[in-house]
Amino acid sequence: MLEEYDFSDGIRGRFYEPKKIPVSLRLDNDIVLYFKKLASEQKVPYQTLINALLRKKLQEL
Repeated sequence: MLEEYDFSDGIRGRFYEPKKIPVSLRLDNDIVLYFKKLASEQKVPYQTLINALLRKKLQEL
């Protein structure tokens, strides 16, 4: 292993790609409550559940 490495030609963030992006989405209260209840029963965060269901629906198209 070298004592020093030369990163002078390196490019910051070159291989970084965010997995998810935050979005602001307005949903009816009853829909949010439904997903929160369902997510609680499955012991997952409700945003994760909504994401999974949207992904599944997209694959069906």
